[in-house]
Amino acid sequence: MTIKVGDRLPEGTLQEFIEVEGNGCTIGPNTFKVEDMVKGKKIAVFALPGAFTPTCSAKHVPSYLTNLDALKGKGVDEVWCISVNDAFVMGAWSKDQKAGGKIRFMADGSADYTKKLGLTLDLTARGLGVRSNRYSMLVEDGVVKTLNVEGPGKFEVSDGATMLKQA
Repeated sequence: MTIKVGDRLPEGTLQEFIEVEGNGCTIGPNTFKVEDMVKGKKIAVFALPGAFTPTCSAKHVPSYLTNLDALKGKGVDEVWCISVNDAFVMGAWSKDQKAGGKIRFMADGSADYTKKLGLTLDLTARGLGVRSNRYSMLVEDGVVKTLNVEGPGKFEVSDGATMLKQA
């Protein structure tokens, strides 16, 4: 079953590659409970099929970097990028996109959390395995306020400008 507007995010974990030790985090992959990370916060989440892929790198992440200050101005505490990749890949991609300290690149390496959301995309026939659908959602204190799921092969409703209008 796919998550919908008004639902509370399911419990689960995501990993983030931390480059500087501090705030109780060690260098390298750190595991975080989603339910703890969203408590009392307004978070713009966008997810995509894979790090370093053409649309994701050339359009999706840049659309959030471009709109980051305006999103923060509308009360968004954090912006997350979720992908079914490991934390090392997500850390390297964050560096490549010059997004460190701006967007949290959250790894869902085995697609466990994406499965809980009901937003998987089976790209096995194309050699990519089970991935995440391309989507965005605005989450306030753990509750989904908006959800924008892209159609197959599309990039029309999950971009940073659309999220800005919804924030």
